[in-house]
Amino acid sequence: MDDPKEHSRCPARGSCPVFLALSSGAVRYAPSVLGPAPEGNLEEEPWDTDSQPHPDEGHPPPLETVPVSWKGCRESPGGPAESPAGEEAQGEDSPTAAQLDVLRLRSSSMEIREKGSEFLKEELHKAQKELQLKDEECERLSKVREQLEQELEELTASLFEEAHRMVREANMKQAASEKQLKEARGKIDMLQAEVTALKTLVLTSTPASPNRELHPQLLSPTKAGPRKGHLRHKSTSSALCPAMCPTAGHPLTPDKEGKEVDTTLFAEFQAWRESPTLDKTCPFLERVYREDVGPCLDFTMQELSALVRAAVEDNTLTIEPVASQTLPAVKVAAVECGSTNTCALSGLARACRHRIRLGDSESHYYISPSSRARITAVCNFFTYIRYIQQGLVRQEVEPMFWEITRLRKEMSLAKLGFFPQEA
Repeated sequence: MDDPKEHSRCPARGSCPVFLALSSGAVRYAPSVLGPAPEGNLEEEPWDTDSQPHPDEGHPPPLETVPVSWKGCRESPGGPAESPAGEEAQGEDSPTAAQLDVLRLRSSSMEIREKGSEFLKEELHKAQKELQLKDEECERLSKVREQLEQELEELTASLFEEAHRMVREANMKQAASEKQLKEARGKIDMLQAEVTALKTLVLTSTPASPNRELHPQLLSPTKAGPRKGHLRHKSTSSALCPAMCPTAGHPLTPDKEGKEVDTTLFAEFQAWRESPTLDKTCPFLERVYREDVGPCLDFTMQELSALVRAAVEDNTLTIEPVASQTLPAVKVAAVECGSTNTCALSGLARACRHRIRLGDSESHYYISPSSRARITAVCNFFTYIRYIQQGLVRQEVEPMFWEITRLRKEMSLAKLGFFPQEA
């Protein structure tokens, strides 16, 4: 059995809420449940720290009866165990014990609530911090994403601009190359035409006054030497530069001659120069045909004259020199077309040193020097206007007009019977 003195004091004195409530005078309690107090110690009040006197000291006032289950009268953990003596005194002190248990439960529940509240506050604070960190991280990632999207957009735009620039430069280079190619082809065609014209001019031309150093086949038989054949000369290539080989044998000196441009003739030529053509119906060529070409090619033999005129216009007339060593051989082939002593165009007895061939015909016609001069004068005129039509003449309008006038003058002189005397 425990000593009754040990039950006279509260084991949780100073910290127990019941003790504090009793010491403050709010509740008066005599611990009869813990066992009867020893006699002789009634003067000591171990549970009452306040030394205030009470009118009914030793006889506490009756408390209100509160029905409490016997299970609620158990001591808290660490307190004294239930005893049979406490059960016997339950009927007397049960309201006070119930109040103590209620206070104890309230204090513990308050403590639990406070701790739970503090715990929840800490968790809430942690969650808020984590949420704030996540918000900051999301904001940072959003900024990074926006920056990457902006950089990607700028890179895409720069790539498209570079691609467009490269395509534009390639198109410009291609256009420039095509233009250069077209110009080069045009130059090549022009140069080929000029080369062809110059070859024809140098190799196959037979002007009215040929350069005998350039054409040794035109020398006299004693100087020319033996030859196996004859060179063929196209009428279209008989236009030579006046400075190289004058066609009439009368070198003109423009600085000593007075000359004046006929406005009507110049206007007709200028209109023809705008769109060169070989149509005889245009005013310029119609006048030249009427005044120069027609009279110059009007020979006694009208039928052959018409054939010669058509061949000159079609650029199919060929003039060949005849060497004395080959005369017996060609007489057999050309016996039906005349002889070397009779001109096939005029019908006069003349020494014929040249012969003509019309187109691809095998027939040859011997012509006199006068007839040859008239034919070559007309051929020179047609050759020059063909050069103008092909764009091979690089001169102003007025110099071309004066060259046309000079060629017309040569046709007029040849028609009148003026021609250079060959040696």
